[in-house]
Amino acid sequence: MDITLLIVIVMALIGLGGVSISLISKSSKSTKKKALDSTSLPNISSSNGDGEQSREKENTPVISEIRTEIKKEQSEYTQPPSYNQNIENDPFVVAAKAKSKEIIVEAKDTALKLRVQAEDEARKIKESAIELERKIASQKGEIQAKEREMENKEREIEQKARTLKTAKELIEKKQDEIEELHKRKQTELERISALTKDEAKKMLLSTLDKELNEERSKKVREYEEQVKSESEKISQNILIQAMKFGATDLVVEYTTSKVKLPDEDLKGRIIGKEGRNIHTFEELTGVDLDMDSSPGEIIISSFDPIRREVARVALEKLISDGRIQPARIEEIVEKTKSEVEQLMYKAGDDLCHKVGAYNLPKELVQMLGRFKYRFSYGQNMIEHTLEETRIGISLAHELKANVDIVRLGCLFHDIGKVVTEDEGTHIQLGADLLRKYKINEEVINCVAEHHEDRPFSSIESAIVNLADHISGARPGARSEDYESYVKRLKDLESAAQSFDGVEKVFAVSAGREVRVFVSPEKVDDYSTAFLAKEIAKKIELEQTYPGVVKVTVIRETRVSETAK
Repeated sequence: MDITLLIVIVMALIGLGGVSISLISKSSKSTKKKALDSTSLPNISSSNGDGEQSREKENTPVISEIRTEIKKEQSEYTQPPSYNQNIENDPFVVAAKAKSKEIIVEAKDTALKLRVQAEDEARKIKESAIELERKIASQKGEIQAKEREMENKEREIEQKARTLKTAKELIEKKQDEIEELHKRKQTELERISALTKDEAKKMLLSTLDKELNEERSKKVREYEEQVKSESEKISQNILIQAMKFGATDLVVEYTTSKVKLPDEDLKGRIIGKEGRNIHTFEELTGVDLDMDSSPGEIIISSFDPIRREVARVALEKLISDGRIQPARIEEIVEKTKSEVEQLMYKAGDDLCHKVGAYNLPKELVQMLGRFKYRFSYGQNMIEHTLEETRIGISLAHELKANVDIVRLGCLFHDIGKVVTEDEGTHIQLGADLLRKYKINEEVINCVAEHHEDRPFSSIESAIVNLADHISGARPGARSEDYESYVKRLKDLESAAQSFDGVEKVFAVSAGREVRVFVSPEKVDDYSTAFLAKEIAKKIELEQTYPGVVKVTVIRETRVSETAK
């Protein structure tokens, strides 16, 4: 009996476990299916509106269905025979029921999570779709707005083009009308005045030019009189004080180089056999020896005064030595060149000390020493430079100018005259030489402007120019031969005679003044000042003269009547 009952209980337990397992499996599958069915896409639209209320309403039927299904299954298996009632109280049955309840709860949670996840994904998809539609609509609106804007701009451009075309046609029409009116007026004016356009233009320009010349001449005269009245007394005092420093012991030297012979027979020895001695001497010194022009003398001829001095000293030494032969000539000439170089350097150094110029390059001091054998219109260059520098320094002190600049400007103003290696004017050569030795640019400007080849850049340049004129123009400072003197005066008269309206020209005061008589019918009072300036300018550019030349233009009107 007991064995039989035990077997029945075990079998009942086995059967109940199978029923529970199948029930749980079936319930789980049914729950998952219903959860998936409830999360289908057609319900997406409703998920956004109600939120959690719709989830509670939808979850309630699912739970009810699951409970109903479980009760149904239980009812099917709870109709066993009478012995099943005792089994329900069995611990295994109770545990199985609790386990089934846990599984059911987990199934519900899983179903709920799947539903919520599906709803979230559906919502995101719908939101993305709505955002995409909104962007498409916005881009479409922008494109339409741009199209409308482009159409408006095209219409504006077309309108402006039509307006410009109309304006252009109107302007062309007006221009044609103006040109036609101008032609009619011009024709009418020519008819009234009996003058062509070119003739009227020429007459107008001529009248205007005459008025301007008169006005300009009038202003020039006014300014000149004003400046003259104010500066004449001051300039006289300054010049008088400055010229006191121009007095020198030696003023004029002549360039003649002669060597006296103690015996006329020495000429033959100097010439030598077949002329070897004289040929060697002339070749080494670069001079020409004139043996026949003057009895008892030999005249040395050369354009270079330094060569002439070397030849003079060397010839005197040869005559004193008595050994006149090519080898001895070469020895004496080389020795004499060295001595003359030393003499020139000493002369240049003495000149610098006399004017107070120190620490100059030795090369420039050597060049200044060449002034010892250089003459300008018979005036020795060392004496002229010394005199001019003293005058310039005095003027600089009186006018409060830079004394050092004036000192060096006067000292170097004619240094280009002793530069024999290059070609050019002495002004250009002197400026280039000073730049080579990096002399102050202001000093170079004084040298470059001391003959007024270009406008004065400073008061120091004007002072150097004035000092040069004072030194060269004072009486007795320079001399020239008669033929050159006459030619210079004739050139001055010819230069003034070349202007229209000039009747007579006279060069007076040894060429320091030119008096010009003009025709009163051709030159009026206002034009005389302008004519005087033009003549002076022409003389400055074309003539060579010492000092300054004053130009005086005289206009005289004489009227006579006869009493009958």
